[in-house]
Amino acid sequence: MTERARADVEAPGPGGGRPVPEAVHLGLTAAEVAERVTRGEVNDVPVRSSRSTTDIIRANVFTRFNAIIGVLFAIILFVGPIQDGLFGFVIVANTGIGIVQELRAKKTLDNLAVIGEARPTVRRDGVAAQIPTNEVVLSDVLELGPGDKIIVDGEVLETDGLEVDESLLTGEADPVLKKPGDRMMSGSFVVAGAGAFTATKVGREAYAAQLAEEASRFTLVHSELRTGISQILKYVTWMMVPTALGLILSHLLTLGLPADEAIRRMVAGIVPMIPEGLVLLTSVAFAIGVIRLGRKQCLVQELPAIEGLARVDVVCLDKTGTLTEGGMDVRELRALAEDGTDVREHRARNGAGTSYVPRVLAALGAADPRPNASLQAIIDAYPPDTADSWRCTASLPFSSARKYSGARLTAPDGDHTTWLLGAPDVLLPPGDATLAETDALNAQGLRVLLLAATDRPLDAPDVTSSLHPTALVVLEQRLRPDASDTLRYFADQGVQAKVISGDNAVSVGAVAAELGLPGADAPVDARRLPTDPAAMAAPLTEGTVFGRVSPTQKRDMVAALQSGGHNVAMTGDGVNDVLALKDADIGVAMGTGSEATRAVAQIVLLNNSFATLPSVVAEGRRVIGNITRVATLFLTKTVYSVLLAILVAACQIPYPYLPRHLTLLSTLTIGVPAFFLALAPNKERAQPHFVRRVMRYAIPSGLITGTAAFATYLLARSYYTGPGALPAETSAATLTLFLAALWVLAIIARPYTWWRIALVLTMALGFVIVLATPWLQRFFDLRLVGTTMPWAAVGIAALASAALELTWRWVARRFPA
Repeated sequence: MTERARADVEAPGPGGGRPVPEAVHLGLTAAEVAERVTRGEVNDVPVRSSRSTTDIIRANVFTRFNAIIGVLFAIILFVGPIQDGLFGFVIVANTGIGIVQELRAKKTLDNLAVIGEARPTVRRDGVAAQIPTNEVVLSDVLELGPGDKIIVDGEVLETDGLEVDESLLTGEADPVLKKPGDRMMSGSFVVAGAGAFTATKVGREAYAAQLAEEASRFTLVHSELRTGISQILKYVTWMMVPTALGLILSHLLTLGLPADEAIRRMVAGIVPMIPEGLVLLTSVAFAIGVIRLGRKQCLVQELPAIEGLARVDVVCLDKTGTLTEGGMDVRELRALAEDGTDVREHRARNGAGTSYVPRVLAALGAADPRPNASLQAIIDAYPPDTADSWRCTASLPFSSARKYSGARLTAPDGDHTTWLLGAPDVLLPPGDATLAETDALNAQGLRVLLLAATDRPLDAPDVTSSLHPTALVVLEQRLRPDASDTLRYFADQGVQAKVISGDNAVSVGAVAAELGLPGADAPVDARRLPTDPAAMAAPLTEGTVFGRVSPTQKRDMVAALQSGGHNVAMTGDGVNDVLALKDADIGVAMGTGSEATRAVAQIVLLNNSFATLPSVVAEGRRVIGNITRVATLFLTKTVYSVLLAILVAACQIPYPYLPRHLTLLSTLTIGVPAFFLALAPNKERAQPHFVRRVMRYAIPSGLITGTAAFATYLLARSYYTGPGALPAETSAATLTLFLAALWVLAIIARPYTWWRIALVLTMALGFVIVLATPWLQRFFDLRLVGTTMPWAAVGIAALASAALELTWRWVARRFPA
């Protein structure tokens, strides 16, 4: 593109766009766009950051256990009374709460997604402007630059060193150099250069777009919580059917109870086995976590990503845009003689000056319509209008793989020279005198670029083989003020931080050292690392700072760390981070990063603040720690319900409880307190093996609690006689079960705070109110008869509580987490 044409492009046009020079494709007219919209040729594939409203309602309503409970509720409504069907109303309330919370989370996610959504640049009526993705139509002309994601299938029209990474679709790691007429695949992204293409397939007709969306946005994060809960629910389902058959047959055939009474007792035995609220609370905890993080401008594109980041033990950080701010400043321009000596010595010998260097840099800046942060700093220091009559005839955009950019420039005297701007240690041979000077600058945390000239053509394979060093451009990076505190947080939490950057290793190490990162004084040049991921694992474990890392190496490093059993998070903002972000356990992208990085990341920091990460980790730990706590409550109930059903069937006696009794107990000892405990602050470090950690306490707690309740029931059966004996026996057994379950709650609520103590005492007061209020006694069919048996029930519960204390301490020593 000529200098004149570029000036035309950069001039603002009407409606916020910019005019397109007549030499290139002008795009569709407004009439042609309207015609395509009428025909439905629009890119109408929704880019969703969360489940649809229909999916949320379906997921909360049409569950296996809602179906089971719905059937049991219908049966109770038929045989009556209504108070034995209270569990059905509780499930309706729980489902409603789950739907409301997830819809709130969806609203937060969708609002944040709109804020962070990239808008493609489309040419229409000779004006280039950004529009929403879903407004692109067939035959639109779309412009591309580094980091842009190709959103529809198409055909290349224009290229300026356009290189496209199609690895997410084809598995081919090397970027593909595109030429006019080549096919563009939706889901790929630009790694270097610029260009334009016309859309040939939009919406659902672009099959590659569907594949890319599935591969990137909807690749679900592994959730140990959800997997573990699903495993538990599967086992519970298997136990329910034989237990229900055993209860109904024993009550009807052996005990000869009336059908309605037998059904009520069977329902009472089955309903408490279902830890239905556990699924609800997990969804609510995740949803509220999303809402809390959304207030901090953190977009969680997959709910379990909150949990995933809390389990991470290694965080791989890209320096630029993460530890440092995106912008840079030119600190110094050091001119060099062709042999690498200082320009003053060169002048003394030859009497030549280098006043043309700023104009060359200005011309290089003008040659790249999409400059990266380094080149933008040079453009700010040496604006294109200072290039005078230096003209660009060909350009080579910057590539992370090459580590340099370039242009073929024509000087005012007509001389044609190829100029390269990039990493000194890449452009110069080892041992070159200039490298000593760059190393000294890198050690100060400065970024150094080499400006070099050659007579070879820009596209020559050996263009870097005979360079004449001309100047060093010294750039000063802006450290994020909160980066040091964030790194300290990760160190305190036992999470290793590793800086993986494409910059010079010494420079990266200096920046990391300034931020106080341990191990930053021994940076590693990634070019010297072994290529085999297995062999790479050892130096990765030992090192902290790695420089000159290629995009494919970043991915290999993530794989090597994962092979060592680490949970790895990767942060980044550039196209060179996409592959690593995709393969990491959790990918974290900056809001101002490229569209490609935001598409593959599970978490997007819209405020571009690295300091938001501790909030995400803390939120994940809150969810995991609290769900583990409340899961123990729910599964303790499941265990004692199964035990009671087995004992009753084996002893051929009536089931001691009615559904209303267990609904009351579940509400006071599990439902209400679990809701508060699930949303409480929790800074415990996330631990693996969710199912094992929960069941090691739930099984003994359920066995002790169930045994105590059954013992009271048997004692009451021998104590009470007459027609009203069964209600009296049930009331005594209910008292023991409540007190033992309340003690389990008291253990789980530790460490105590004022509100946790108040929560336990409030639940106890609720039960006392039921026992002391006549109409509530009648409603729940609870009435303690005499004083001997009630006190015996309290005594058995006290013994059970002591057994619970001893068992929990023994389990903690014998089976540590």
